[in-house]
Amino acid sequence: MNFSLLLCLALLLDMLLGDPHGLPHPVSGIGRLIVFLERRLYTQKKGAAFLRGILLCAATLALTGTAVGLLLWAASPVPWFLEALEICLLCSALAWRSLKDETLPVALALFRRDLPGAREALSRVVGRDTAPLGEADIARAAVETVAENSVDGVLSVMFYAALGYIFLGGGAGMVLCVWLFKAASTLDSMVGYDNPRYHDFGRASARLDDALNFLPARLGGLVIVLAGGCLGRNPFPALRVFLRDRKKHRSPNSAHGESAFAGVLRLSLGGGAVYGGVMEARPQLGDGAVPRAADILRSHRLLDASVVLFALLLIALS
Repeated sequence: MNFSLLLCLALLLDMLLGDPHGLPHPVSGIGRLIVFLERRLYTQKKGAAFLRGILLCAATLALTGTAVGLLLWAASPVPWFLEALEICLLCSALAWRSLKDETLPVALALFRRDLPGAREALSRVVGRDTAPLGEADIARAAVETVAENSVDGVLSVMFYAALGYIFLGGGAGMVLCVWLFKAASTLDSMVGYDNPRYHDFGRASARLDDALNFLPARLGGLVIVLAGGCLGRNPFPALRVFLRDRKKHRSPNSAHGESAFAGVLRLSLGGGAVYGGVMEARPQLGDGAVPRAADILRSHRLLDASVVLFALLLIALS
């Protein structure tokens, strides 16, 4: 099966089903693997912590790659089953539908003026403290979630699917490349923090994720701006905001998606949030209006347009 058909079927399946509740998800399996390895490798000894963090990365990637390879090898005697497995594994790596499913309840609660319900819904998808948030801050957090994760949760996955298909040989290479990327992304989300516990031990995971998202983040930001043009927005002001604000973050990649969304939707994002009772200041991205409930739905439409446009570009290039 060629790349175009594999990608389109995986996107269609994700659009229709998302991540079905009650079924085991491969990312949760990677998460359990990381917890298992961390318990055996973690140390705070200077020098040793960084080396053991590298070992954590290597072991997680090796075991993830082995598990995916064995699954594909076991399915290979039955070609149609192998292709179905490739589509399912690619689909499960995408967060397109789940991003909208997780933030839609926030918008619906805000439309009902149910701030406690909106805070509770938001708390299921963000790490910041939601108790003190008002309507505008809740809407901003939801839009930021869609914007940031549109890159590393969807567009980067599609980028590595294309890369794997071209350079690692067909559908099996595509799936292997995607799940190695997802393993690195999960490592970063679990141990890639610059805090006393993970400053040394998680540094390798954070740097690996930065390196893997470097090119997709920049391509993704441009694609989001172009997708805004496809939706009838003037792309030039959005491009100006993107180019101006895309580096306003400690992470080299995180602000690219957010600044592109801020520019296209003409919103002000960023500005800081409270994590564990501590205020974390962040620069403002964009210079537009304060987000409201309707802007969450607008971010969903921009996400949809960005995914479709990026898929078309990858298909054309492949």
